[in-house]
Amino acid sequence: MLRAQRIAHLRGQQIDYDETERLKAKLAKLQRRRQPFYLTSSEFEEILKWKLGRQINRQRERRSANTDETIRKVTGLALTITHPDQDYELELRTGILCTLRGVAVPVASAILALVFPEKYAVIDYRLWRQLFGQLKYVFSVADYKRYMRAMHPLARELNWPVQEVDHAIWEYDRRGAKGRWP
Repeated sequence: MLRAQRIAHLRGQQIDYDETERLKAKLAKLQRRRQPFYLTSSEFEEILKWKLGRQINRQRERRSANTDETIRKVTGLALTITHPDQDYELELRTGILCTLRGVAVPVASAILALVFPEKYAVIDYRLWRQLFGQLKYVFSVADYKRYMRAMHPLARELNWPVQEVDHAIWEYDRRGAKGRWP
């Protein structure tokens, strides 16, 4: 398991750090103004561009079935539903977001991480490799729950939002820590 001390120096060092902070600030502002909170299709697309990068065209045709109204309603439910059991809340939110065409657990996790950076992180093969020492490219909701259970102790130890921990681990892996598990 990756130790917090290995990534502490990487806070804010990621390639897309500024864009991530801009998106988080934009969504936080919208969340304060828009009650109940939801995403529009353009906000949804902005998150997809951030998460998918060069892979943005993958599943584009499939995602085109998501109307603005569908995106508003689905994200509205996913981003406002709460439950006292945090694992179950994560399961609900992720499952609801995955009802959108072309959205699987990694994209759902990106939405959650940008809207709720204190609670959620983006799941990714790089982070899975660093946390669990395994290569994995397809993730289930159960995997996301396991992943988040591993992320929260690191966030507490570093006293960072969990989303910033995910960014630091991603950068740690990108810089060449592949296969190194302290």
